[in-house]
Amino acid sequence: MFKTIVCVKAVPDTSSPIRVRTDRLTLELEGIPWVMNPYDEYAVEEALRIKEREGSGQVIALSLGDPRAKEVLRIALSMGVDEAVHISASTNDGMDSQSIARSLARVISDMQFDLILCGRQAVDWDSAQVPSALAEFLDLPHIGMVTKLKVDVVGRMVHALRQVEGGSEWVEAALPCVIGANKGLNEPRYPSLKGILAAKKKEIPEWGGGLPGNGAEKGELQASRLRILSLAPPPARQSGRVLQGEVSDRVRELVRLLREEAKVV
Repeated sequence: MFKTIVCVKAVPDTSSPIRVRTDRLTLELEGIPWVMNPYDEYAVEEALRIKEREGSGQVIALSLGDPRAKEVLRIALSMGVDEAVHISASTNDGMDSQSIARSLARVISDMQFDLILCGRQAVDWDSAQVPSALAEFLDLPHIGMVTKLKVDVVGRMVHALRQVEGGSEWVEAALPCVIGANKGLNEPRYPSLKGILAAKKKEIPEWGGGLPGNGAEKGELQASRLRILSLAPPPARQSGRVLQGEVSDRVRELVRLLREEAKVV
């Protein structure tokens, strides 16, 4: 039976206003709705499609974090995932990408699987490092930025179309491997009412717990090596300028602005 593991993360809804606290070290997240990382939705959908194409298989969703992670796992279950596992931590907001990947790897290394699917990056910190780091810690091939995926279960190979600078390319890797799902890979399904009701009743086992440990034992979470020095909102964008007059005058003024103010020509 082909087994796929999908790593998902709870992130703040980016359509909500997010503010920096007065300590300039943390974000004001109270009252902000949390959702599944959008790129992870593509990973979940692709895992389900692989199972449907093969006619059998198992899809297991993993999420590391506080109780908000469990709610995201229920979303994955409502979409059709077979099992979900919550890797408990007080939070993963302060964990660096390497620590998150190493903690996931410690759990996954004790599981049987044929394929690992992740979103290409999480939209909260945008580091885009966890999938490749996870592959490194598990000593597996990694293909990121994937927009099309073909899985040869019998031949134990994957063929993936990934985005690269200036275009795209087809690459292949042997199973098991780690795939970073990108926008365009598929169109994630909406959970059905039946799926939502079933997900509410589904038991989600919790592994680990407490604050991230020092990583001395296999069951412990990897301690973060990240220390935030300061957070600040991006500077306000300057309002645009509309050039008036004849076309020739506007062109000359535009060239002057690009040369003297923007300094790009």
